[in-house]
Amino acid sequence: MASSLVTSKKDECVRVMVRIRPMSNKEKQDGRQVVATANFDRAEVSLVNPAGTEPPKSFTFDAAFGADSTQPQVYDSAATEIVEAVMEGYNGTIFAYGQTGAGKSHTMEGYGDQPGIIPNSFKHIFGKVAIAKNKRILVRASYLEIYNEEIRDLLGKDPRARLDLKENADSGVYVKGLTAQVVKDAAEIDHVMQMGKKNRSVGATLMNQTSSRSHSIFTIVVECLSENGVDGKDHVCVGKLNLVDLAGSERQSKTGATGDRLQEANKINLSLSALGNVISALVDGKSKHIPYRDSKLTRLLQDSLGGNTKTVMIANCGPAEYNYEETLTTLRYASRAKNIKNKPKINEDPKDAMIREFQEEIEALKAKLLAMQEQGGQGGEGGGGGIGGEGSVAAGPVEIVEVEKVVEKVIVEKGVSEEEARAIAEKARREKEEMLKKTQDDIANAAKDKALAESNKREIELKLERERQQALEIERQQKALQDKLASLQAKLLIGGEMMTKAAQQEDELRRTKLELEERKRQELNLARELAEQEESNLMREEKYQSLQEEAEAKARKLKKVYGKVKEVLAEIKQLEKAHGREREDLLDTIRELTAQLKLRTLVLDYFMPPEAMAMLEARARWNDEEDNYTLDKLELAGNTLRPRQRPPSASGLRRPETSSDKSRSSKAKYVAVDHENEDDDDDDEIARAEELELARNPFFVYVSDDDGDGYAPASSMRKKASAAASSGSSSSRPKTAKKSSSSKSSSKSRPETAKRRSEKA
Repeated sequence: MASSLVTSKKDECVRVMVRIRPMSNKEKQDGRQVVATANFDRAEVSLVNPAGTEPPKSFTFDAAFGADSTQPQVYDSAATEIVEAVMEGYNGTIFAYGQTGAGKSHTMEGYGDQPGIIPNSFKHIFGKVAIAKNKRILVRASYLEIYNEEIRDLLGKDPRARLDLKENADSGVYVKGLTAQVVKDAAEIDHVMQMGKKNRSVGATLMNQTSSRSHSIFTIVVECLSENGVDGKDHVCVGKLNLVDLAGSERQSKTGATGDRLQEANKINLSLSALGNVISALVDGKSKHIPYRDSKLTRLLQDSLGGNTKTVMIANCGPAEYNYEETLTTLRYASRAKNIKNKPKINEDPKDAMIREFQEEIEALKAKLLAMQEQGGQGGEGGGGGIGGEGSVAAGPVEIVEVEKVVEKVIVEKGVSEEEARAIAEKARREKEEMLKKTQDDIANAAKDKALAESNKREIELKLERERQQALEIERQQKALQDKLASLQAKLLIGGEMMTKAAQQEDELRRTKLELEERKRQELNLARELAEQEESNLMREEKYQSLQEEAEAKARKLKKVYGKVKEVLAEIKQLEKAHGREREDLLDTIRELTAQLKLRTLVLDYFMPPEAMAMLEARARWNDEEDNYTLDKLELAGNTLRPRQRPPSASGLRRPETSSDKSRSSKAKYVAVDHENEDDDDDDEIARAEELELARNPFFVYVSDDDGDGYAPASSMRKKASAAASSGSSSSRPKTAKKSSSSKSSSKSRPETAKRRSEKA
């Protein structure tokens, strides 16, 4: 039932909803007036001008939530249908837009016991997984932010690293190197979101203490492998859910942003302006070019706006009268977005489906495990027979039995000659020798058999040890394969395994709510069509019974038309004012960017040679993917290849000097040494070098008097001259004494040359 509601249309408009937050405690304390109200039953928002010079403005949307709306109510109306579509293989996007402090993060993320759309979608997705029959499901999540037009991976090792946007024909626009974590349940994916949330850029302004300073996109990819489809084959459907929390539009006069916060606000406003331009171009229908490339945000939302995605936009507004202009701009923004048409379709059997790779790897591991088990069983049987056969040879040590043969010596007393006696003795002796030799041979053979048995025993023990080690290694490999298989199978969820009666009832309740929402939407559409038809009937010619009846009817029509004309004129004035404000904001941004550009141009003009600048401009190439100029083969630059001896500036090291300082110091330190001359010549050279250094120093002057010639500090000479002038006017001492005293003081203040120091020494 829900699927028929989800897939009934080929082309569909972006669904737009408005949520007006309650008055804050500060607004209540300041006695602010409520000017924005929402009618949930009629999906209408009314906005009253605090100046009271015009009638209230009414805006109609797909849904309108007032200050008393709850998080589950917003989720059921805005997100349930999108998540159901994602589970069937569609792409879905839900994003919140509005000025700063309007409640976007509360709507998308929520706080504590009031979870927003993102946490509720986790429960919804895994609730659907629990009741899905004959399906294998893989769920993975990623989290990124766009800060100052830089894409950052909030789940990566370095959350401040900059990532690049790429694009291909199959998957469209994607972020290269973005971390995607496979998750098994709602608790794990919520943990992933909380990890990324800690790395997100936030800051305090006058309007919001926890203002988001970046756009964030939490993406959930659901891959479903349906077994034994209609054609008897397995099919993969991939649905992607983008949950976007946009940063709020800001006015510097209200937020009081300065420094980094002001720069962040400028980047946020520029990206939101680019998003507005994309919406205007899509709604216009005449524009041949859609400016998706004007911002990283619009490039990432390219499929969501005019592409293959089901999209819901939630416009958040503030109710107070001091936000009237921003609320009116937001409502107009949302009204334009209602006319964007998307063409969603199911993503069947995509090339980059990860679940197929998982399934193939699982089957390969199972086959490998089975082969190892079969090989191990056969090896055990064969090895046992071999060991038993050889073991029978070495069942025990060879026992050597010495057999003593008793030869009876029979002496015949009578009737035996001496020769016969000798023959009998010789025969007995030979038999004894033969018996002894045979006994020795038996002993030798027994020793050989024992040595052979010992050797066989050692070989069998070694063979048994090798087989035992091989069995342990096979067991370790099997354990590793089983662990890997279990890990992959745990990531690959099997639908219907955790199906409970409560989950079924919850799913049926959700389907019933979807049907009610669809019926309510149809009723609202019929009511709006009826109102439009009544307005069109105003200009129709009617037949009247009398002139008075005709005059009354035309007076009523004229009154309605006049009211419409007044509304249109007021709307035109408001649009002109809004256009002027937006133009002024953009001009402020342009002025600031121009100032930054002039500063950088000034630095380049004064510190970079023209030929080097021309060479760089010739090498620069525009990169569409990075949206920036790049220089080829920078890794081959001299500064990159040349190892640095020391940093340009570091504590504890010598301070870097300019070329003039280096030349001056080298001249002062240079001394022409001639080993063939005397030591006096060396002293003269040193003295001349020192005098040359003092001559170049503007803080020393050359003085010639009775004590000799030399350089003295200019400050002491000025003090001495002023003292001499004052003493000359007030004292009657002779000039010789004054001269001598001045010469003494000058000689004291003059530094000694090296030659004079050497003479004293």
